[in-house]
Amino acid sequence: MRWALVKVCLAVTTMVVVAFAVPLGLVIKEMARDRAFSNAERQAAAVAPALSITTDRDQLERVVASAGPGAGMAVHIPAADGKAVDIGRSRAAGKDIATVRKLGRASTTEVPGGSTLLQPVALSSGAIAVVEVYVPEAEVSNGVGTAWAVLAAVGVALIVGSVAVADRLGVRMVQPAQRLVEGAHELGEGKLGARVPEEGPTELRLAAAAFNSMADQVVQLLANERELAADLSHRLRTPLTVLRLNAASLGDGPAAEQTRTAVAQLEREVDTIIRTAREAKPQTAAAGPGAGCDAAEVVRERMEFWSALAEDEGRKWRVAGVERPVRIPVARADLAAALDALLGNVFRHTPEGTAFAVDVHNGEDAVIVLVSDAGPGIPDPEAAMARGRGSGTDGSTGLGLDIVRRLAESTGGDVRIGSSVLGGTEVRIWIQLDGRAPVRRGHRGAVRRRRSGKLVSTFNRPRSLP
Repeated sequence: MRWALVKVCLAVTTMVVVAFAVPLGLVIKEMARDRAFSNAERQAAAVAPALSITTDRDQLERVVASAGPGAGMAVHIPAADGKAVDIGRSRAAGKDIATVRKLGRASTTEVPGGSTLLQPVALSSGAIAVVEVYVPEAEVSNGVGTAWAVLAAVGVALIVGSVAVADRLGVRMVQPAQRLVEGAHELGEGKLGARVPEEGPTELRLAAAAFNSMADQVVQLLANERELAADLSHRLRTPLTVLRLNAASLGDGPAAEQTRTAVAQLEREVDTIIRTAREAKPQTAAAGPGAGCDAAEVVRERMEFWSALAEDEGRKWRVAGVERPVRIPVARADLAAALDALLGNVFRHTPEGTAFAVDVHNGEDAVIVLVSDAGPGIPDPEAAMARGRGSGTDGSTGLGLDIVRRLAESTGGDVRIGSSVLGGTEVRIWIQLDGRAPVRRGHRGAVRRRRSGKLVSTFNRPRSLP
């Protein structure tokens, strides 16, 4: 925008300078010519009184000589016998002199090195004498070059000055606009404290004021939303307390212990939601050395929890790739919530006895977690990934898959749904380790795992359950 304004100002100023300087230069040239010929006319007029008094050659030569050696004056007097008498150096052609004598009016003619003024003068005898005044070309153009140089200098100064002024005006307009753009980018990146100085032209000041007002409203809305989430979560404490008391009275046994564990976990999740809403701190993709969690440990822990329910429903299950630690830049609670959401979908949307498996593949730049089952599958994977739409079955909201998607995208990864080798659904969670955008593939694209330091394809590779 700044350079565009400078270019426009440069073009307009150049056109204005050319429009005025060129005609003015031509006028100056014409004025110099008129001045030179006016001087020649005055010199010719100075000889006219002498011609009206006498035609003596000696006296006329003294008059011509008095005009100066460089005057270039000549006098042409017709003789009584019909022969003309010429005094001084003549440069004009004889026919031009004869024409002026015949017509009786002054004339100019071009000669080598300049021009001549031929001025007719009436003698006392009634004859017509012609006074010739030579005007050199240097005298015609005297001062024209200097005047043109001054005009050019003034024109250049005007152009440079206009460009400088346009640049300053451009800076005054562009800098507030750039700050507004930077503030919008910062606000879009989640920096809620981004504000823009209300400076510059009136329009940009109004835009900055509107942006700051919008940012304040966004902050207020987010604060209200966090308070609402905290309040709604806090309301769950009462039924959770009742549920915990009832679970405590169930006595001993696997089912009772599993129920108490689930209630305790639910209380922890509610506390996390309230704490997160109050503190407004994100729970995913923690940065810094040692941040994140061990994916293998979290998978073993969650599979130990779900295995009890799987045994009750007669489901075969398998877990692989959790023998060694697998560090990922994701908070432990978030990975556990994502796994619980996927495994909960398996138990909720597949018949009892349906087998499932969880695989962890550790690569150089990514970790892949595969959750697959032998159920009926998902008819429309795209719709299942849309928040709030679900898989299309009863009781499906799509919020669980959205939790998984947001966890993967917080690291630069993604989530894909495809068909597993077990015959049902396979959900692939691609967790990027270095924050780079993953290579996009179709829903049935290749999934990779580490083998001899490389990631190799594992789709369509036969897998067995214990």
